Amino acid sequence: MAEEHTAGLNAGGSQELIIRDDILNKARELAQVLGSSEEVQQFQQAEEKINNHQRIQQLIATIKKKQKEIVAFESLKNKSMVDRIEAEIAALQAEIDGIPLVTAYQQSQKEINDLLQLVMSTIRDSVSEKIHVESGSGSASSSCSD
Repeated sequence: MAEEHTAGLNAGGSQELIIRDDILNKARELAQVLGSSEEVQQFQQAEEKINNHQRIQQLIATIKKKQKEIVAFESLKNKSMVDRIEAEIAALQAEIDGIPLVTAYQQSQKEINDLLQLVMSTIRDSVSEKIHVESGSGSASSSCSD
């Protein structure tokens, strides 16, 4: 058994690279599968529609302009103008949020985030199970503290 371990160490550098490359290739495959999922397709379609929606783009540009105005008025320490412009931005943002296309975009974005969180937690849990079982770190580690 010790000879097998030593043989593994001698070839360990290349073995580690093969395993790492395999993991990275599987991650790329997973990314490709996720990229072609229904959730991502819906998100991309909504994003394209938003990018081509004249009123939404106009509102976004106005908000960006007003944000720059806030920075200027903050440097002049003009709190009343900052407050007024922040209120204008809030009204513009409310208008954007009221557009059904934006709601659909935000929903598709949430679905993608949920899917990614599910994938990440599944990987984390699967790796944790393997490490726990294979390392024998269950009750053995608690008995060492006696």
